[in-house]
Amino acid sequence: MPVAGGGGERKSLDHSTALNRFLAQVERRAFGMARLSCGSPDDALDIVQDTMLNFVRLYAGRPEGEWNVLFYKILHSRITDWYRRTAVRRRFHDWFGKPRDGEDDEEDPMARVADTTSPDPAEGVARQEFTEALQSALMKLPLRQQQAFVLRAWEGLDTAQTAQAMGCSEGSVKTHYSRAVHALQVQLEEFQP
Repeated sequence: MPVAGGGGERKSLDHSTALNRFLAQVERRAFGMARLSCGSPDDALDIVQDTMLNFVRLYAGRPEGEWNVLFYKILHSRITDWYRRTAVRRRFHDWFGKPRDGEDDEEDPMARVADTTSPDPAEGVARQEFTEALQSALMKLPLRQQQAFVLRAWEGLDTAQTAQAMGCSEGSVKTHYSRAVHALQVQLEEFQP
């Protein structure tokens, strides 16, 4: 016997399931993007958690088709906020001659984990070298170029969606993306076949 209002509960459960699935899908990529932008795994984790909380609070009720752009819009905003706070903190430390956060960088524990996915050691080394060079090259890009590249090339957003996520015009996205691609081609020239 169907329970009164069961359709509404079922719809709500489906929506919650879809929301959890979406957050699980974007979490890892968002962490990678945040870490690439700020360079610190701890700060990246804080940025992603804050993004997820704000996304759920503000946009969980929006249609599922809008979630991707809205999520990256919040992530972009949080990364930009992190840059601003860090710049102020650095100025403060520079004025007073204090060491900056992260100057005594610890070794990344993930670097000690053996790569079991590649049976060919030479291929694994080449892949690792390329990954490190790509990350280094991406970190050298200005923030707007870096985010335009990641949203377009990694996340697969189109120009309009990227513009919405970054809060700028489509023309600006095209300019930032084009400059990023050119800069990466120059910096990664040794890896081209």
